[in-house]
Amino acid sequence: MRLLLLPLFLIPVVFKVHGQTSLAAGIDDKSRSLEKKVVEWRRDFHQNPELGNRELKTSEKVAAHLKQLGLEVQTGTAHTGVVGILKGGKPGPVVALRADMDALPVTERGDLPFKSKVIADYNGQKTGVMHACGHDTHIAILMGVAEVLSSMKSEIKGTVKFIFQPAEEGAPEGEEGGARLMVKEGVLENPKVEAVFGLHIDSQIEVGKIAYRPGATMAAVDFFSIDVKGKQTHGAYPWSGVDPIVTSSQIVTALQTIVSRNLNLTQAPAVVTIGAINGGIRQNIIPESVKMIGTIRTFDEGMHTYVHKRVNDISTHIAESAGASAQVKIDVLYPVTYNDVPLTEKMIGTLQNVAGKENVTLIPAKTGAEDFSYYQQKVPGFFFFLGGMPKGKNAAEAAPHHTPDFYVDEGSLVLGIRSLSRLAVDYLDKSGSKSK
Repeated sequence: MRLLLLPLFLIPVVFKVHGQTSLAAGIDDKSRSLEKKVVEWRRDFHQNPELGNRELKTSEKVAAHLKQLGLEVQTGTAHTGVVGILKGGKPGPVVALRADMDALPVTERGDLPFKSKVIADYNGQKTGVMHACGHDTHIAILMGVAEVLSSMKSEIKGTVKFIFQPAEEGAPEGEEGGARLMVKEGVLENPKVEAVFGLHIDSQIEVGKIAYRPGATMAAVDFFSIDVKGKQTHGAYPWSGVDPIVTSSQIVTALQTIVSRNLNLTQAPAVVTIGAINGGIRQNIIPESVKMIGTIRTFDEGMHTYVHKRVNDISTHIAESAGASAQVKIDVLYPVTYNDVPLTEKMIGTLQNVAGKENVTLIPAKTGAEDFSYYQQKVPGFFFFLGGMPKGKNAAEAAPHHTPDFYVDEGSLVLGIRSLSRLAVDYLDKSGSKSK
């Protein structure tokens, strides 16, 4: 009797493994077949970049593609956002995949045949516009994922929501935008998303490799300004006034002690940076005021609150001791990009299967920031980095993001499509099976 029961017991397992294998193979084959088309999309977006909340032509192209695939399409979310909904042929949960669409106010310096020559207005100034952070690759990759998964709709166990988001780099002055506004306008609802995945191309990680980190992955970011007001006087008679330049210099120096002397850096890293200081107009005039602007990066909520307090206390008290005054304003931009640990552990095997275990590496936390964190505040999320540096190149010599020479090897695109496609399908399969 045992000999008869053993094969019957194994039959469901054999069928399930075979089904998963064939679906994965189908994703890989379809992704590779789309490479030429995805490269063309990426080059078109690169040559025609648009700034945050102004991604009009970009969103039109995305929406047209999703409609052609037969997806339910929503436009105008958070100004120019596009959402596509793919309902699989089998019941199951809802998973979201996100790509950001905006470019940066950077003038491209390379000599690519599809180089951007776009000029636009950014906060009242004329500037070149460039996809200097790789968002053009993100759009093209997610469009490819939508086409791949649409071709196997009947086999998908649940629903995939494709989120094409504007203004990740920040909205224009006086406007709302980005992931925070997408969430506010209900992008994670109707249908309700259970988990969200996203990737970011990295110009200093080699093509074919994927990098990730469980938990706090990218920093919370704040921008701050300090307005120091003194008393204007002739430069030859400093005792007749209150010098805001000297006072500001003392504040800049003292702010560095927050990280070096006030924070327990064995707990988490932190950064306090002054990025600009402006005051005065002539050699022999001590001005009335000085303005400083800077950024704060933290990974721990307690540290985040404490750094805010120290920036305010140091600035106001030093100014007061000099007979001046200081007004501090801190704008909280993005929270910590936090990869849900159970979700990361659950899905990292998928990325290892796609890229090869030896090509998936654990990395330290990054002090850069991402507004993907707003989705992660609402639902479990997993955000990872896709290598975009040509093989054999020294990472120290590769142009970093947000620079005029930023470059991405298009050999990374297919791996990006395969990774997001497999994450979506595997998550739906695992979650659907668990709920039965």
